[in-house]
Amino acid sequence: MPVTVSLPDDILANDNADIARQVLEQVALEGFRTRQLTVAQVRRILGFRSRLQVYEFLAAHGVAWVDYDEEELQREVETLRKLAL
Repeated sequence: MPVTVSLPDDILANDNADIARQVLEQVALEGFRTRQLTVAQVRRILGFRSRLQVYEFLAAHGVAWVDYDEEELQREVETLRKLAL
């Protein structure tokens, strides 16, 4: 279902050619932060071709895309330590 957002003309007229994209990006970021959107959904919304582009986008906006719990993180750290030996 498409969603239409209406913004006042004066906002769009002030050299804000990218305002539509910025609004879309903010919706995608907030949706991902609140777990309402998946990486795949963010990719589709923003028209990215790959998950990597989504990861780069999220990282550029300070949004962590890796969702580790503490136990999983510790297992990863231990595995890395073993591999480094």
